[in-house]
Amino acid sequence: MALLLQTFPERVAVWARLFAGAGERLICGAEQVRDPAEVRYLACWTPPPDLSVYPNLEVVLSVGAGVDQMPQMPPGVRLCRTLAPGVEEMVRDWVVMAVLMLYRRMPIYLAQARAGRWQAHEVPLARKGRVGIMGMGRIGQLAAQTLAGLGFQVAGWSRSGRAVAGVQMFGAAGLGAFLERCDLLICLLPLTDETRGVLNAGLFARLPQGAHLVHAGRGAQLDMGALRAALDSGRLGSAMLDVTDPEPLPADHWAWADPRLIVTPHVAASTDSTEGAEHALAVIRAARAGAPLPGLVDTVRGY
Repeated sequence: MALLLQTFPERVAVWARLFAGAGERLICGAEQVRDPAEVRYLACWTPPPDLSVYPNLEVVLSVGAGVDQMPQMPPGVRLCRTLAPGVEEMVRDWVVMAVLMLYRRMPIYLAQARAGRWQAHEVPLARKGRVGIMGMGRIGQLAAQTLAGLGFQVAGWSRSGRAVAGVQMFGAAGLGAFLERCDLLICLLPLTDETRGVLNAGLFARLPQGAHLVHAGRGAQLDMGALRAALDSGRLGSAMLDVTDPEPLPADHWAWADPRLIVTPHVAASTDSTEGAEHALAVIRAARAGAPLPGLVDTVRGY
């Protein structure tokens, strides 16, 4: 039995070397499949349209941390997301960078630089900044620890409100109280039916006047029209986005030219090829042993 890998050539070379060293069969590309019955595992970002052509398929593995791009799995097929420490660290780094850029008024200074204007503004203390993180999974907790270490007052929100050491946590019923204390809101939520469109006019209205938004969740969670209105009204002072709706943004989209926004093209993280291959091997070994699969997705919750 084999794992079918569908990805870009640079990743294929790394996976091929590690799978050969582990004595595991790897097929690189659907066009290389001679017998569909030998495909037991599939690793990809977007799977082929008809998974039924692989009658013995057991596990589909997303080569990224997200799975919202995946279709519904056929009966008996489990879905996993890649667990790669590098992804968590990269997103943490991007989030911390974004928080510091917005908190230290970088959109204002970038606009002034383009206009050739030298003008100083108030320099805020990190320990006076109230940061809130929506989505307190592995990445959210890592970001919270780092930001708290810089002195920010960090709170977290998740549907369950499960306790996280060193972080003031809010659950579903406490969303309003959480938002009211967010001078800077970070979204790291997975995309589900419940979180689609969650960053909307109603949510922005509950933030303090002049709050800032850092968005590294998924583009479909953000109402871009509501974002523009919140910026225009002053409810939001600035925002930094790594994900947008639509994605990619058209070249003539208003967000590119808005001086209150900084947009990066979904580059907060990229799965390290070695870590991705090692995780795939761990999934194969767990499946073979009948053990819990690392990164197994609850398809009802969507993460």
